[in-house]
Amino acid sequence: MEFRMESDSIGSKLVPSEAYYGVHTLRAAENFTISGLKMNRDFVCSLAEIKKAAAIANGEAKLFDKEIEKAIVLACDEIINGELFESFIIDPIQGGAGTSANMNANEVIANRAIEILGGNKGEYSIVHPNDHVNMGQSTNDVIPTAGKITTLRLLDKAINELRRLSEALELKEKEFEDVIKMGRTQMQDAVPITLGQEFKAYTSAINRDIKRLERSKEELKCINLGGTAIGTGLNANYEYFNKIVPTLRLITGLDLTRAEDLIDCTQNVDCFVAVSSAIKTCAVTLSKISNDLRLMSSGPRTGFGEINLPAKQNGSSIMPGKINPVIPEVMTQVAYNIIGNDITITMAAEAGQLELNAFEPIIFYNLFGSVEMLTNGVNTFIKNCIVGITANKEVCSNLVDSSVGIITAICPYIGYEKAATIAKRALKTGETVKDIIINEGILEKSELEEILNPKNMTQVKKLSKPKLSSRLAVV
Repeated sequence: MEFRMESDSIGSKLVPSEAYYGVHTLRAAENFTISGLKMNRDFVCSLAEIKKAAAIANGEAKLFDKEIEKAIVLACDEIINGELFESFIIDPIQGGAGTSANMNANEVIANRAIEILGGNKGEYSIVHPNDHVNMGQSTNDVIPTAGKITTLRLLDKAINELRRLSEALELKEKEFEDVIKMGRTQMQDAVPITLGQEFKAYTSAINRDIKRLERSKEELKCINLGGTAIGTGLNANYEYFNKIVPTLRLITGLDLTRAEDLIDCTQNVDCFVAVSSAIKTCAVTLSKISNDLRLMSSGPRTGFGEINLPAKQNGSSIMPGKINPVIPEVMTQVAYNIIGNDITITMAAEAGQLELNAFEPIIFYNLFGSVEMLTNGVNTFIKNCIVGITANKEVCSNLVDSSVGIITAICPYIGYEKAATIAKRALKTGETVKDIIINEGILEKSELEEILNPKNMTQVKKLSKPKLSSRLAVV
């Protein structure tokens, strides 16, 4: 392998001749062997979009030659189009508030621009990583802006999957609207409900999560680009300062605005905490739904057995024929991971000091991971679980008939104490509530059937209500 010599404030170092990255990137790659991963592709693309916008804004301000502007823009376009990603070699978890990520982008873009202009990599007198590619910028306004652009795009993908989930749940709501089952509170029989009503509740919860995520996006559209090191705009040309955000808005297609208080927007990263919180809340919802599905499908012979989940793979290496609820299980594990990420993001945001939060790399690593994991988890949840759920209508009906929970519907007609006595007797003797009431002549059969009509028990209905006084004698 051939090398070229590059120098920085620490000293000189050999860099592979064919590498688009430079000395700063190489030092960072050696210093930060943490996760073994590379930076998020969308994040790299966002960095290139920022550098492209900066080159155009600086070019329009006539701060460097048009040829340099064009070369930088072409190099950025190649990265945006998916090229040169192998040159972004730094671990996403890094010290320095993201300076290494910013310099990785500056060096790759500079060296590619040098090639476009006919030079050799490392000839920074032609295009310089700091003086040209990073002109008018700082890590401290570039990195948070790239983080916001990336999160916005990842959130759009997650929200699209959640909308698909909402639609799938709504279809199940309609499919199961006539399936009467026993509702349960604290894992004990409560009162009847339809399976469709339960799925409608899931749909409502997911729709609420979508709204939260949509609201959280608004804060991310406010960026500090142009504020440079601490939000004061030091070293940013006035014309560049006025052009950079509108230019970036055109390049990204996102409705970005400059923060009114650039110092605040540089110091504080609470917007990422808010987004993470909304993602965590959605994860909690998804895990709760997953837990419900596992309970309702349990057995299938010795549990509730009210629904069937799609059989996706063998459930045991020793028990033949066993099928486990693997998709709800993985959805819950996704939720656990997201909840853990949220704690890391919260602590990293709290640890900011004075004019900068140095821990944005770990914030972005966990935030991007949370959104992507949520997106992928919901995708498999829909495809491999929700759409294939079927109901065991007869099992559900039999459980309702045999439950003492239906006594609650009769309580207004015979009084609480008498209803409780009937419930205790049913539990002790194994008789059904219906049989006791009819055999004891407490209510007429036709009257009981009206009260216990499944629709009447699962919706607010106007029923004929006899006076309690004539029916309060204890059984």
